[in-house]
Order: sequence, then C-alpha cells, then structure tokens
Amino acid sequence: MAEALVLEEKGVLRLRDIALEDKLGPNDVRVAIHTVGICGSDVHYYKHGAIGPFIVREPMVLGHEASGTIVEIGDAVCTLKPGDRVCMEPGIPDPLSRAARLGQYNIDPAVRFWATPPVHGCLTASVVHPAAYTFRLPDTVSFAEAAMVEPLAVGVHACVKARLQPGDVCLVTGAGPIGIVTALSALASGASQVFISDFSAPKLAIAGQYDRITPVDLAKEKPADVIAARCGSGWGVDVTFEASGFETAYDDALACTRPGGRLVLVGMPPRKVAFDIVAAQAREISIETVFRYAHVYDRAIALIASGSIDLKPLISATFPFREAVAAFERAAEGRPEDVKLQITL
Repeated sequence: MAEALVLEEKGVLRLRDIALEDKLGPNDVRVAIHTVGICGSDVHYYKHGAIGPFIVREPMVLGHEASGTIVEIGDAVCTLKPGDRVCMEPGIPDPLSRAARLGQYNIDPAVRFWATPPVHGCLTASVVHPAAYTFRLPDTVSFAEAAMVEPLAVGVHACVKARLQPGDVCLVTGAGPIGIVTALSALASGASQVFISDFSAPKLAIAGQYDRITPVDLAKEKPADVIAARCGSGWGVDVTFEASGFETAYDDALACTRPGGRLVLVGMPPRKVAFDIVAAQAREISIETVFRYAHVYDRAIALIASGSIDLKPLISATFPFREAVAAFERAAEGRPEDVKLQITL
C-alpha cells in the first residue's frame, strides 16, 4: 500500500493509501517522486470523469508530469544508477508493436500512459518505470523544470513535425501551457518571431515576457490583420501551430498561413469542427497532426539545460503533497493568471 492522490470518481479526490504495482523488473528503475505538474487532462478527469473513450470507472491515481531521484535499479540496467536525478516519459508502448517498430511509439494503440484510465499515475511517493523511458537530468535543470519536460515535449515534437527552418515566422493560436511551450520551442528551433493569440490578457502577458514572442489579444484585434502588417497582405506566417482546440481558431489558422506554409494541429477540440479544405488546397498548405510526442524527451531536456528555453516564468504556484487536493481545486478554477501548478512530495 502507498499513499497517493486518488480520483475516486468524478469530482472526488482523496489522499489515501492504495495498492499499486511495485515489482521491479530487470529493466526497470524505482524513482522517488519529487515534483509533479498538474496537466489539463488531470483536471478534466477530475471535473468530468472522462476524456472521450477513456472513462474513470474505478479509483485512479492522477499525475503524469514528474521528476524525482532513482533509489533502485533492475539487474539489467546499466545506464542509470541510484542517486540520479531524472524525469520520466509517462507513456510505455509495446516495443514489439507495429507503431513502435516504425518509430511512432506514441501512436501505439497498446501504449500505457500514466493517469489514463485504467492506468495509475505518479502522484505517490515512488513509482517503478522502464529505464528506457527514464532520463537523467543535467545539474542545471531543477526538479521543477524537469517536471515540465512532459508538456514541453509536445511543443518540441510539434516543431519537429513542422520542419521549421531558420528565420521562419510563426503563429501559435492559444496561449495555454501547451501554446506557450510550443512558442518557446519554435524560437529554440530557429524561428525569428512568434505571434501568439488568445482572449486571456493575463496569459498573453506571461507569454509576452519572452523576447520575440508577440501577443495578439483576440478581444482587441484580428490575427490576420496583425500578420498582414508583419508579413504583407495576401501572404502570412511560415508555420501556424493551432494549440487551443477552439472551433474559431481553425479559420484564423488558415487565414494567417502563407501559400505553401505549414499548419500543425496541436490542440484537441472537444467535438468535430468545420474546416475549409478548399482554402487549404488553394494555397497548398501542408497539414501535420500531433499526438503527444516521440523521441524528443532528450531534446527537450537539452534545450532547458542550455538555457535555450526558460520554463521558470510558467510555474505559477507550488503546493506540498498534503495540499494536493487544494492544488487541484485551484487548477479546476482555471484562474487566467495560472499557467502551471505543481505539487512536491
């Protein structure tokens, strides 16, 4: 038995003991958890009890954005050792699946992802995890920053899919946590300027603290007008990242992307949206989609360690484990000034 933050059912969270799988295999490591970030998916399960076909039918431990310290290793592990500070990639695929053998393990239908029903998450004292998906941290990367590698990996993966080139001008629609880390990833990948649009003035102000990120307040201006002033009428940005999932954002994304440009769909809309295929065809806009990430955790860590990406301004508040329920209650409020809330154990 181990104490954990358990989602009992929709709207009911408790700190209590629960039986968790704790057997250490030869290729596994045991990690004492230090910091866990609260993700929008965690909050969605808390508020609604389901995301699409993933339904909370029995008590589930939350959390999948984590860092910690290795306390034990399996007999076959030779790349990590006790005492190593690490972060963990939360999705564990079947290494023999067709998707994994193609190098696209993130879309393996059999992947087991922390805090995705029925798989328990990591908001507990320690976890057992495959060494292959556990990454040593450089001394310059804090536990708090390491717990943000998971969302940052989404942005880095989006930039890999976008095939960014030096000097590209980009637009990110949506200034939530994923939108902001995508904008930062674009700059670190060679973009010369990134516009980011949203209705939330507080989140735009946070994004606007970064050099070469230009906020676009949707309550005051149209992205197409702002982009036209920068890129020229009838043209547009080289790459647009749609990171909001809002229905109206797709029209803005198309209108702001140049002929021959790239559109990367990062945000997940809650329902089907209308999409003007002919408008995309007429300008031969290339469209890429993103689901989580693959093969980018080490890149994300390196970008933080080198100083190319600074995540510290995005950490809005940190709660001790004993106040984990209160942390989730605050996250569920959706305060506009909050980007990332974290819990320390």
